[in-house]
Amino acid sequence: MGYKFTLVLNRVITDDESAALREAGCADAVFGADTLPTNAEVPVTKIDFDTTSSPTLAEAIQSGLDAVKKVPDLSVPGLTVPAQPAGPVAEDTPGVVVGEKPEIIAEEPAKKTAAKKPATRKPAAKKAAAEPAAVPAGSA
Repeated sequence: MGYKFTLVLNRVITDDESAALREAGCADAVFGADTLPTNAEVPVTKIDFDTTSSPTLAEAIQSGLDAVKKVPDLSVPGLTVPAQPAGPVAEDTPGVVVGEKPEIIAEEPAKKTAAKKPATRKPAAKKAAAEPAAVPAGSA
């Protein structure tokens, strides 16, 4: 199974750097000129990988990153990975067999319970605050 991804380098590389990257692990990669995705005025090199030599996608990407580290002043500001399996498919996993129909088990529909509305509260009558009657001094 092949794993596909693209590394965007921080600048345009020379022919010598391209040869060094191929020797460092990018032998099956395709190099191309591009611009930085965040700034179209900055020319960069992109490396497209479609590798079958790594057992997992993570190891394939790490191999590409390790190769870039071997070239001085080169870094990876961008990585693009299209949707794909992250690891090898197990041999014993059954696939789709032409002509066979999967068994469908009918389930009883769930009974809906009546939604209860919250009880409404009657507004409480405001009780007049009971104030003690003022008793004039000396009239007790």
